[in-house]
Amino acid sequence: MRYLIGLFFLIPFTSSFSQSVNAPLNEDNYHWIDRYEIQSGRLSEDFHSSWRAYQRENIASFMEKVRRSNDLSKVDRYNVNYLINDNWEWADSAYNESKKPILKHFYKVKSDLYHVDEPDFDLHVNPVLHLGGGMETAAEQNTFINTRGVEVRGMVDKKVSFYSFIGENQVIFPEYVRDGIAENIVVPQEGFWKDFKSNGVDFFTARGYLSFNATKHINLQFGHDRFKVGNGFRSMILSDNTPAYLFLKMNTKVWRINYTNLYTQLTADVFGNAGGLTGNDRYPSKYMSMHHLSINISKKLNIGIFESVVYGVDSTGVSADFDIQYLNPIIFYRSLEQQNGSPDNALLGLDFKWLALKGISIYGQLVLDEFLLENIKEGEGWWANKYGVQIGGEYINAFGIKNLDLQLEANLSRPYTYSHSSPYGSYSHYEQSLAHPLGANFNEIVGIMRFQPIPRLNIKAKLIKAEYGTDGVDENWGGDILKNNVTRQMNFNNQIGQGVSNDLLYGNLSFSYMLRHNLFIDLSHTYRKLDSEDAANDATTNYTSGAIRWNIPQRLNEF
Repeated sequence: MRYLIGLFFLIPFTSSFSQSVNAPLNEDNYHWIDRYEIQSGRLSEDFHSSWRAYQRENIASFMEKVRRSNDLSKVDRYNVNYLINDNWEWADSAYNESKKPILKHFYKVKSDLYHVDEPDFDLHVNPVLHLGGGMETAAEQNTFINTRGVEVRGMVDKKVSFYSFIGENQVIFPEYVRDGIAENIVVPQEGFWKDFKSNGVDFFTARGYLSFNATKHINLQFGHDRFKVGNGFRSMILSDNTPAYLFLKMNTKVWRINYTNLYTQLTADVFGNAGGLTGNDRYPSKYMSMHHLSINISKKLNIGIFESVVYGVDSTGVSADFDIQYLNPIIFYRSLEQQNGSPDNALLGLDFKWLALKGISIYGQLVLDEFLLENIKEGEGWWANKYGVQIGGEYINAFGIKNLDLQLEANLSRPYTYSHSSPYGSYSHYEQSLAHPLGANFNEIVGIMRFQPIPRLNIKAKLIKAEYGTDGVDENWGGDILKNNVTRQMNFNNQIGQGVSNDLLYGNLSFSYMLRHNLFIDLSHTYRKLDSEDAANDATTNYTSGAIRWNIPQRLNEF
């Protein structure tokens, strides 16, 4: 990884082009942004929605254009002003001025506890708080969350931007999440952890990076964060399902093209037990390099292609450092991987977004891990025909009802997709899938309804139905991407859902009310039922929770 660090600092910081950091991944905020792109009927010129997170500068530019529209409801104008205020250093900030600052220095603007706005220095400081609790029927233990932290962003000399988030957390999850932690010894979407009380976990979250523009059209970022690729609720390519990772990202946006190079250092394995992870030995590292090319074919159709490679051993199976061959920003990774002796895991695929009709968007993804057309035609279920597919759509202002948005999505993944013959090649980070949280060997349907009857109130309902296969003792049916695929059960007759069959039904209804900028009160109810061929895994739970959130998105465990 030292090559990445060296590459970043060898590039001179002489750019005269302003740039910004990213708006953190947040399901609600990003839905609003995408909603107005769909509502406009044409793809945005400010960002390509297939790669997230978006830069704050681009969000502000797009929202300024949306604000000039005459086809906005009262709720829409509230959302647009909210997003402009949230990125006010890049927009007309008249709507963000506070009438009554606190002690003359705090909350001079609605969106920031404290800020500095000088020609050579820009600073935004905000507290982070997430306090909540709940009750569930599956166990006597109540759920609990206590997050405290701070978020800081800014810019120096209008050339170099910075972002940092730190948070201390104590959480008692619902029972099904606790069972997963006990089995896998990792906390969903988090890194190092230790136990808290009898059933809880304690962990520290930190993200941060630098950003600057090398040219007018090329942005470089280096630090510790995560990204998401695709327009869906899930991603079959790269999701925010894992903790943050060390990265170097180069984004080139010119004409109708958005080209992203991502180089990361990942964690190949962790050590621990029921009491948490152990910190006595360094966890082994592995690496991922990715290219994603997105092109606006027309004002309504975007197509993207991608390739990635995960690696960490040489051709003899010995743990290896970052391979500088994969630093090449324009090359076919599979050819390099083969020349190295094929020890690595190379994937490729495509995604698309089509604004089919006014208020309707259709999107999808295809991921190929390994694929032979001849074996597909023969229909014999060859184990190495490994792929994942997503197809979905969004309907904005559904049936003519203002601010009612519907989304329907289907995902599937063949057995053994994303897996490898080594933990250094599995498509994972910190023992968690880089793509879908179910790993592989599943099919899934997701339905989402979002309704905003008044500006400050958001109502959201989700229904997820999934069928997936798990493993019996000393078995590998292809659902666990961390298992060595050499231990597969059979070469042929593999099909989705094989192994121990499981039927999952997950439903959630939530209400969020914004008291003031980025300060929310949440009320949520979740129903989850798992019917398994192994009766010992059967589980049904209802749990109701409430929370107050300040400058942080909801913590979701939707699997």
